[in-house]
Amino acid sequence: MVKLGVVGVRTSWRTVADGEFFCPDCGGDRNYRRRTGHRRLTVLGLPLLSRGQAGPVVECSACRGRFAPDALDHPTTVRLSAMLRDAVHTITLALLAAGGTASRAVRETAVATVRDAGFPDCCEDQLLTLLAALAADTGALAPAFETLTGDSGAARGLDPCGTALAIELHASLGPLAPHLAPAGREALLLQAARIALADGAYTPAEREVLATVGTALTLASADTERLLTAARTPS
Repeated sequence: MVKLGVVGVRTSWRTVADGEFFCPDCGGDRNYRRRTGHRRLTVLGLPLLSRGQAGPVVECSACRGRFAPDALDHPTTVRLSAMLRDAVHTITLALLAAGGTASRAVRETAVATVRDAGFPDCCEDQLLTLLAALAADTGALAPAFETLTGDSGAARGLDPCGTALAIELHASLGPLAPHLAPAGREALLLQAARIALADGAYTPAEREVLATVGTALTLASADTERLLTAARTPS
């Protein structure tokens, strides 16, 4: 004889928002519904007494997995790629501002780095235009950057004078660092070091920029120094 349950709790869900997020279970970008619920005691399937609120939760539209709202803090794959692209561009501009553009090797390495990061149309003239605007008036950098990237939000206010430079690097790298594995953060610093080393040893200004990059990427000072030393050692 099967004993049927007559008493239970049922949750009625209501969607309050939707969008796209990185689903931890699917391992990729998916649509989500942000939902809140109301629990009710049921008898013979009929809802009777209120048992309080449920959620909010983030529900994946693909796998139906439900996650805490902080799942939305993780950037989508598309957003993460854009953050990484803009971070490389900002670091490159910072190094050029600190070390100068007299060396052809430095200019070529900088352009190649920016192209590989996701700006395939980047050229020397575009980077030099940005740096000229930077030197003349930091406020003039925004239109030039928008022309280059189509995004006026990054590398704004960058200058080679120390404080503003550090602020810009932290603003660009700080939100990115928690979402990169240690190897990814180290790779960013090594990439920057190769630009600085394209014309020889680090200058004091370049080392200062690279140290700021390491700090913004939450690398320990000892790790930053180790990586900068490794970068100048022939493989």
